Amino acid sequence: MVIYGIKTCGSVKKAIAFCKANNLEYEFVDMRQEPVTGEKIDQWLSYVDIDTLFNSRGTKYRTLGLKEYKLDDEQKREWLIKENLLIKRPVIEHNHGVSVGYDEKRYRSLFCDK
Repeated sequence: MVIYGIKTCGSVKKAIAFCKANNLEYEFVDMRQEPVTGEKIDQWLSYVDIDTLFNSRGTKYRTLGLKEYKLDDEQKREWLIKENLLIKRPVIEHNHGVSVGYDEKRYRSLFCDK
């Protein structure tokens, strides 16, 4: 599995701790060091909808003042490409698809209950 996020994000830290506690192998991609491309975002959007991926509750969303623009889905996609910190974290690619955000119960069912 591949975990996309930033090192300082609390949800990303929880996801990594979950993987370590459950002996799950993962690769971490820091989106500040390796920006996510439009192609990668489109790949994720084949598994999750734009509102799941687009973080409209985060600091970056507020500081950019995006609420007042009432963005449509294509505009949200363009903003995700321009500003990766608008991506809800963590994004985890795994053999079942893509998971967005930290949810221990979902992680257990996807990664541990085999």
